[in-house]
Amino acid sequence: MLKIRALFFASLFTSTFVVGLSVQAETLPIATTQAPAPFAAQPANRYWNLRQTPITDVVRKVRGAVVNIQSEKPASNDEFSMIGSAKSNINGMGTGIIIDSRGYIITNNHVIEDVSILRVRLSDNTLLTAQVIARDPEHDLALLKIDAKKPLPVITLGTASDLMVGETVVAIGNAYGYEHTVTVGVVSATRRDVSLNKEISYKGLIQTDASINPGNSGGPLVNIHGELIGVNVAIRAGAQGIGFAIPVDTMVRVSSELMGSKRGNVKHGVGLRNEVKLEQTEGIRRAAMVDAVESGSPGSRAGINKGDELLAIEDFQIKSSLDVERALVDKSPGDKVVFHFRRDGSEQKVEVTLEPGKPVIAVTEVVWRRIGLKVQPISSDAVSKANNQLHGGLLITEIRPESVAARAGFQKGDILVGLHQWEMISIDNISFVLNHPELPTFQPVRFFIVRAGQVHRGFLPHID
Repeated sequence: MLKIRALFFASLFTSTFVVGLSVQAETLPIATTQAPAPFAAQPANRYWNLRQTPITDVVRKVRGAVVNIQSEKPASNDEFSMIGSAKSNINGMGTGIIIDSRGYIITNNHVIEDVSILRVRLSDNTLLTAQVIARDPEHDLALLKIDAKKPLPVITLGTASDLMVGETVVAIGNAYGYEHTVTVGVVSATRRDVSLNKEISYKGLIQTDASINPGNSGGPLVNIHGELIGVNVAIRAGAQGIGFAIPVDTMVRVSSELMGSKRGNVKHGVGLRNEVKLEQTEGIRRAAMVDAVESGSPGSRAGINKGDELLAIEDFQIKSSLDVERALVDKSPGDKVVFHFRRDGSEQKVEVTLEPGKPVIAVTEVVWRRIGLKVQPISSDAVSKANNQLHGGLLITEIRPESVAARAGFQKGDILVGLHQWEMISIDNISFVLNHPELPTFQPVRFFIVRAGQVHRGFLPHID
């Protein structure tokens, strides 16, 4: 584990009433640049071509999807404040990323935690009130919503699964209140584990030397193609050139869960696995693969099968589980939606009638109560040495004494990769197995784990 004694979030909170010191965030208008007349002896296109670089192309592509987050919360002397005061409200600053043109924004949970007023400033300087839709403190991510008057620019998603140490990256954010500040660096390392304090720690972060300053929290880290590879989260106090970002693949999974919580009253019964395929001509291609279909669900009755590649829902192109939630977020029970998918090279479509969902109980609570495990997803890199066909796994972080898991011999640090006949990649996979009609009744359930680089198998006692 990377041990860092002094680490603070890259959001910025400043007191509006500090004796002897006035700190105010300066709101910088978004300048519109008008090209000067080119030199007479030099063609205009040559003049601009000499100045244009891959970095300027990235900024032009990305900046419209980056927002400035302004907030107020009661003052306190907590360790996240840049200046401690208990005399008034504290103005907070952070950054957000537009992930849906209707105004859905992802940012860090610590940027919006405990705030009383939350506003978002768009790249055209429009200031709008924001609503918190859902939060995931464990992964330090939060989903916001603004009521946009027109479709908004959306970030292009990349992947962190193929990052190369040394490749160029660009960070854009609200550094010290200076909106849309651009910094450039490289990927310094991947899969860094960072502890902020006893309560907050991160797993598998991207490390970069691109300057990530207070106010950058929640902003994008993008590659040279302008594709999102990470969400900037923290910097090391007193250090130069050490910043961190949550991998985009983690963000996609968590964001889909957060957006799914908004449509908790409907269900389709189709479980998905996010895949990133590397292709020689197209670079990366994201795909949403059907990993499981709940028996008797709307998806099952419509004829969707495990192994299908979901292509679209209505007019929404589907490349990940996040896209599915975007397509269904405003739907209601009884709505009929068309699912487009590819099976055995042939494209097909079926109509799915959405049903009322069951009351939502946190999956983490169900798994803890019925099995006695706390887990967190990890990437395929952590299990590839044991079996290069594995897509990832669930790192076991805690085991309840005398639980089913304890009796089965699980150990902290084991990686759960299979349960019954299904691969385990997200905690929702465990929930799916626990509720599946094929789960053996009053019989042990087979599991597979990776321990010390080797795949082991065992059996869970009867699960209540």
